Amino acid sequence: MAKRDFYEVLGIARGASADEIKKAYRKKAKELHPDRNADNPKAESQFKEVNEAYETLKDPDKKAAYDRFGHAAFEQGMGGGPRPGGPGFGGGDFASAFSNVFDDLFGDFMGGGAGGRQRATRGSDLRYNLRIKLEDAYGGLQKTINVPGSVACDVCKGTGAEGGAEPATCPTCSGMGKVRAQQGFFTVERTCPTCGGMGQIIKNPCKACGGAGRVEKERALSVNIPAGVETGTRIRLAGEGEAGLRGGPPGDLYIFIEVTEHPLFEREGMNLYCRVPVSMANAALGGEIEVPTIDGGRSRVKVPAGSQSGRQMRLRGKGMPGLRGGGHGDMFIELAVETPVNLTSRQKELLREFEELSEENNPEGSSFFRKVKSFWDGMKS
Repeated sequence: MAKRDFYEVLGIARGASADEIKKAYRKKAKELHPDRNADNPKAESQFKEVNEAYETLKDPDKKAAYDRFGHAAFEQGMGGGPRPGGPGFGGGDFASAFSNVFDDLFGDFMGGGAGGRQRATRGSDLRYNLRIKLEDAYGGLQKTINVPGSVACDVCKGTGAEGGAEPATCPTCSGMGKVRAQQGFFTVERTCPTCGGMGQIIKNPCKACGGAGRVEKERALSVNIPAGVETGTRIRLAGEGEAGLRGGPPGDLYIFIEVTEHPLFEREGMNLYCRVPVSMANAALGGEIEVPTIDGGRSRVKVPAGSQSGRQMRLRGKGMPGLRGGGHGDMFIELAVETPVNLTSRQKELLREFEELSEENNPEGSSFFRKVKSFWDGMKS
């Protein structure tokens, strides 16, 4: 039976580009794969036919010969292409054909035509926890930190080979990083045991790093902490993580900020709260108090006469700055009226006298006890 034209098999016109040939092949291979066509006895032969056509047309030299001589170009004595019945053609074993299909269909997802090998591996990302004071978060600061980790070996320049020589191609997998074993109908692919999937081996490992291309070393880094950071803020330093394996790119360093508690101020977003004790007399008569601000300054605040504990007063713009601009928050002063302790006899005498004269000066207490009396009267009735 005469062979069908390869272009007809793939459903493309002569002169089709390499991308068009590959796209048509993928479509046909998926349509005719025997696993999807269990009820079609011709699927396997058609699948082989598609694979044979693609093996020829994807190669520029074979394609040129085929375009000129047709199928005769690959018959005995007509050139260097594979013979009918050879690998990749109708008479070859089906597992080999399936292996080629697997590479072409899924190679892009496994690292391209190189079989997914990983020669230079990117270094790991690092995390550094940095604790700073609230006043540092207010003004920002430049801080030097010591980061332990891996850096590129200076002796071999990160190659892992003695003298900086280039690694050699692994003889077991021919640089693929994977080896294949045929198990009946299927071809099983595993990581190469010789090179560990790297695709390369180092014949003379660097004595300084043992062939890894990196060594452990503590580095001093200068970090700019912007004003307005808060607990949980993450700062990324690109390329400051661990060095890559055998010359691979370095990872990144992530600095996580923790702002410690302050003895005077409590933070909520961009606002600050400061609890200020005031004397009973000052709260009753009114007056002024001096309070600290986070920038190290001080502000005078008027206390209205008759102030109660918990009363808040706002100082606009005295809070924390926004991390990316946007002005400052506010500072809230919360009054805590303080009951005097360790009274002298004279002070006690004066307070008792004051208590006798201040029956009408405690509106909240008077209101409360009126409600209590009403409650008790209701219970009796």
